[in-house]
Amino acid sequence: MMTKFRRRPVFIILLLLVFMLVACSVPEDENKLTDITQPTGTEPSTDLNKDAYTTKLEKIKSVLEKYYMGDIDYDKAMEGLYSGMIDSLGDPYTVYFSAEEYKKFSETTDGNYAGVGSTVTTNADGNCEFVKPFKDGPAFNAGIVPGDVLCEIEGEDVLGVDLDTVVSMIRGEAGTEVHLKIYRPSESDYLDITVVRGNIEVPTVEYQMLDNNIGYIVVSEFDRVTEDQFIKAVNDLEFQGMKALIVDLRDNPGGMLSTVTGMLGRIVPKGKLLIYMEDKAGNRDEYYSEDKRVLEVPIAVLINGNSASASEVFSGCLQDYGLATLIGTKSFGKGVVQSLIPLGDGSAIKVTTSKYYSPLGRNIHGVGFEPDIKVELDPELKGKATIPIEDDNQIQAAVDFLLEKIQ
Repeated sequence: MMTKFRRRPVFIILLLLVFMLVACSVPEDENKLTDITQPTGTEPSTDLNKDAYTTKLEKIKSVLEKYYMGDIDYDKAMEGLYSGMIDSLGDPYTVYFSAEEYKKFSETTDGNYAGVGSTVTTNADGNCEFVKPFKDGPAFNAGIVPGDVLCEIEGEDVLGVDLDTVVSMIRGEAGTEVHLKIYRPSESDYLDITVVRGNIEVPTVEYQMLDNNIGYIVVSEFDRVTEDQFIKAVNDLEFQGMKALIVDLRDNPGGMLSTVTGMLGRIVPKGKLLIYMEDKAGNRDEYYSEDKRVLEVPIAVLINGNSASASEVFSGCLQDYGLATLIGTKSFGKGVVQSLIPLGDGSAIKVTTSKYYSPLGRNIHGVGFEPDIKVELDPELKGKATIPIEDDNQIQAAVDFLLEKIQ
């Protein structure tokens, strides 16, 4: 059995951080559904006593300088204060980024970075789990498989540590090694694995034409590059004479709001509501289809328990309008939106600011979307890094369903 650990702040958090947020927070324009929108209508709390917290900090500092046997790194201590305040909220999606962490996090949305080459997610135990090692990437070549749980990075325990922090720890310069300890549930064993980092170009969209002119598109993440890749795939498949389409969002952890709405716009008629969000004050932001093109073929969308966030926006929208049939197992259930707020010194916070709703008003946070046709992946296929299409029973279920629509 694995034990779930969570790190607690060492110091009591100061009002100083609140004042910093008020003075420095300028939300980014780019939207992301790991997720980024601009918060509106919220005012900072002013019911804390700045002088009392400052006085207590000075007392702690005085005690440490007088009695503590080791060296004191005040820069590190202050970073602990900031992250501790965020950690005290108990929200796994609200995270503090140091300047270095923020830089690495920003790289993840570009579709190119240096790392081990795998999507990861937070599992039900709150631990980081490998979802999909990219074929022929560093993690794949080192023997990491889907379902491996990350326990240690360079000897440091990361059980219960938030996903963004873990990802920033895995990343590094191409050619350098990162030493991981993983737990493999399928073998009930702990393994030490060394991965040589590489320059990763995330293969966010892959596609091909299957028999009977059924298009098949796999979307692994919703990064900045994904919208263009998806639209090019749809256009090419249409040119080849596509009669039906499978969009595979299994193990897709989500991504950028602007990307998923742009992709939906290629399918949903112009002017249709795609998603709306409401913040704590009831302010509502709505996003509509802006593309004149409509995809008029039967569509099946594959989902599973790791299909989260933007994947659920995509799936829920098409399900609401009856434009696609969801096949597989229930999705993850992330129905909240975060705003990425730079603090002016290179650091930033990603903070939960609103809930999102499908066009019919469904919020599935903590619940997930149910598939229209439930199909469990065959047990012998679970944990495999790659599964041939002809052996994948969920893909074949989608093919069988679409054949009935086009014949």
